[in-house]
Amino acid sequence: MANTNLDDVPSLDLMTELLRRFKCSSKPDKRLILIGPPGSGKGTQSPIIKDEYCLCHLATGDMLRAAVAAKTPLGVKAKEAMNKGELVSDDLVVGIIDEAMKKPSCQKGFILDGFPRTVVQAQKLDEMLQNQGVKVDKVLNFAIDDAILEERITGRWIHPSSGRTYHTKFAPPKVLGVDDVSLCL
Repeated sequence: MANTNLDDVPSLDLMTELLRRFKCSSKPDKRLILIGPPGSGKGTQSPIIKDEYCLCHLATGDMLRAAVAAKTPLGVKAKEAMNKGELVSDDLVVGIIDEAMKKPSCQKGFILDGFPRTVVQAQKLDEMLQNQGVKVDKVLNFAIDDAILEERITGRWIHPSSGRTYHTKFAPPKVLGVDDVSLCL
């Protein structure tokens, strides 16, 4: 972990973090899994739940991309598999989740977004959690009508360089095809 000189951290940032930690100290630990098809609302609800219960949000796709970008040992192995056009192994994904759960932001628990997707992944996750001495508290299944899913997915737009998401109907950019923040195509 990097050593930060607190003299260089603005007082407002320190106080905000202290207040957040104080608020979180009274929250119960929670370990949640959100499952459902793409577009069902997992990614929309996760930040709300995360903030309310002081949990970390573990979206495996984002975590894999971050591990690859950071060139962690697991990220390097994942990149090798992806470069060969292979799926990243369940053991690698569970390893990346295991690493993430050890971070201070996961102290009160986690939200797993879209993982596990198979029985084997669920078994490997159970094994990992058992080694940590914890269990999943709740699994939330996002059931949704196919017509609504189709509308949500076909209207999605992701800005390539920033990763910000938009929706042509529900959250359009101010200028069609242009990211609101960077103002780039």
